[in-house]
Amino acid sequence: MVAPPGLTFIQPGQVCKLKKALYGLKQAGREWFAKLSSFFISVGYTQSMNDYSLFINSSKGSFTTLLVYVDDIILAGNDKEEID
Repeated sequence: MVAPPGLTFIQPGQVCKLKKALYGLKQAGREWFAKLSSFFISVGYTQSMNDYSLFINSSKGSFTTLLVYVDDIILAGNDKEEID
């Protein structure tokens, strides 16, 4: 890894620590799913224990499901406002 232009090191041999996954790395998909699932959970969805890519939200007679497959999301439900 080469330091970006303008970055000066105080001690020789110092390195940069990567704080997020870069696109194209093996762990990038895992990091993307972790971020996406934490967002769904924060807005009220629960993650299925049988299929971790399935998220369910049911309240007041409405039912909405989200299914994540690679980089696609299938959304189904009976509440138009929740889907929008």
